Amino acid sequence: MNTATGILSSSSSTFFNYNRCHRFVISSLTSPYKTHIRSSWKRRVWRSMPMNSSPPSSSSLYSGASATKIEPAALSSVAAGLQTFKPSKQQPWLIVGLGNPGKLYNRTRHNVGFEMVDAIAEAEGISMSNVSFKAFFGKGCIGNTPLMLAKPQTFMNVSGESVGAIVSFYKIPPKQVLVIYDDLDLPFGKLRLLPKGGHGGHNGMKSIINHLKGNREFPRLRIGIGRPPGKMEAAAYVLKRFNKQESEELDFTFQTGIEAIRILLLQGFDKSATFVNSPKPLKHLQ
Repeated sequence: MNTATGILSSSSSTFFNYNRCHRFVISSLTSPYKTHIRSSWKRRVWRSMPMNSSPPSSSSLYSGASATKIEPAALSSVAAGLQTFKPSKQQPWLIVGLGNPGKLYNRTRHNVGFEMVDAIAEAEGISMSNVSFKAFFGKGCIGNTPLMLAKPQTFMNVSGESVGAIVSFYKIPPKQVLVIYDDLDLPFGKLRLLPKGGHGGHNGMKSIINHLKGNREFPRLRIGIGRPPGKMEAAAYVLKRFNKQESEELDFTFQTGIEAIRILLLQGFDKSATFVNSPKPLKHLQ
């Protein structure tokens, strides 16, 4: 398999657009308090941003805000609201889907990681048009939790070049790096979420572990593609495209995966693992 390292450009230093993260809170408040909440939000966000990032302008974070005088009697109510709502200062999650770049590999079994990330991006309204760290790259939020999505364009066998660069730049702890990839040893369409582990012979995972200096303590979501039929070589099988029935089954798998990611970011690994790894009815066959 071609292991070209890719020619895409390095990252820009711009961090997250926090507007999506707190929109649901701002929209729930009555208009006299919006300006006060927004002002406090800006101060907190700017303090939480990395030193190498430029704070966004007020026009990019908020539109149409005008100065509003808040009566003293209302301040206690506003303060209570601020205590309840605390802008996230946690590290973002990095969710990486593995695959090979180019039309030649579209819809192949080895690229289900790419497809899972695309499904997440579409469901959460995250653009993947940016090119950074030798990857298609997007930033957004699920609830109040920031996340980054990445599809390395370095070819599968050297995926670690991209992943290692992102982790290093944003200083993301390994426990918040989720890698999604294909697995020959799982039945087709089956998902398995694990907190850590080895590469299991998967070259993309092997490359990532190497670029994380041998660290294996990061979660992974494996997507089953089944074993090759007959005497077909595994290398040929993973580059084989899905048929119509398989594609329909994968749509159900991706919907389950999207829900698992939401649970992971909002409720934690254990609840997400319970959701993913528990048997589920085959609703798509009913």
